[in-house]
Amino acid sequence: MPPGFGAFPLRHLDDYATGLPESWRERGGVIAPMHQAEALWINFASDYPFAIKVATGKICALTGEVWVDHLNCDPQDYAVLPDQPWLDGYCVEKGTVRQFVAMPLGEGYTVEEQLTGTAVHGGLQLVAYPMKAARYEALMAEQALRGDTLYCYSPCNMETSMGLAPGGRMKQEIYDDPYGLEAWDQRHGSRCFVSLVNTVQWMAITGERPPTEPPTAQAYSASGLPWFDYYGGDSQAVAGSEKLRELTSVTEHAKATGKAPLPDNGTIGIPHVVALGKRRGRQVRESISD
Repeated sequence: MPPGFGAFPLRHLDDYATGLPESWRERGGVIAPMHQAEALWINFASDYPFAIKVATGKICALTGEVWVDHLNCDPQDYAVLPDQPWLDGYCVEKGTVRQFVAMPLGEGYTVEEQLTGTAVHGGLQLVAYPMKAARYEALMAEQALRGDTLYCYSPCNMETSMGLAPGGRMKQEIYDDPYGLEAWDQRHGSRCFVSLVNTVQWMAITGERPPTEPPTAQAYSASGLPWFDYYGGDSQAVAGSEKLRELTSVTEHAKATGKAPLPDNGTIGIPHVVALGKRRGRQVRESISD
């Protein structure tokens, strides 16, 4: 996996609500800028166990199913924190994801459009459920008897928004839930809708300049900078989604529609890999719309 180039700026949607479409104001949350074809990864940091669901355009990033607020275990449609340190993309098969890549809605690239035929929601949706207090206390007591430590991880036209599409394949395991569905308190979840805008929209909305466009993978590797491989110990990985596995990537869609493929998008050799392993503000208004 490649490294991050810093956090995307996030701004409270409510601070700019007067200049935004009504549908955006209804869902609340935050706004983030992305360049077209830029990739993102979501970094998780928690010292308490959570089950977290991630969707793009209201499509679950782990199963390819339409968004529902509750958790499902067959197949598992959520990641477990702090076991899962981050998420790089759509889980297409066991040990493999396709990167989250920003593309405009309405051109057929996004997962939402490929699976539903519509370009309505876009953006990124998150919901987190804490472990039940009684289960957590029992877990702490059990670990204390064993002399264990619970580890946490260190550190994710105005009517036209951005969505996320499947990009290049990357090694990553999404870990199986070791606690079971009954461990999570689904009565006390917290949701956030991240509206993605392109760089021109970002400047029009906030008056701020967006982050600079990131280098290509080829340029990054040519500079001799490292890539990373995460080892999750004996944690088991989920199988991945057949629906997501069959999606068309950004490059494949561009070629099929006669558009120029993305620059420097070929497979590259990775000469320098760094192994990683397990290691130790203001509230956002939650989405109220479906």
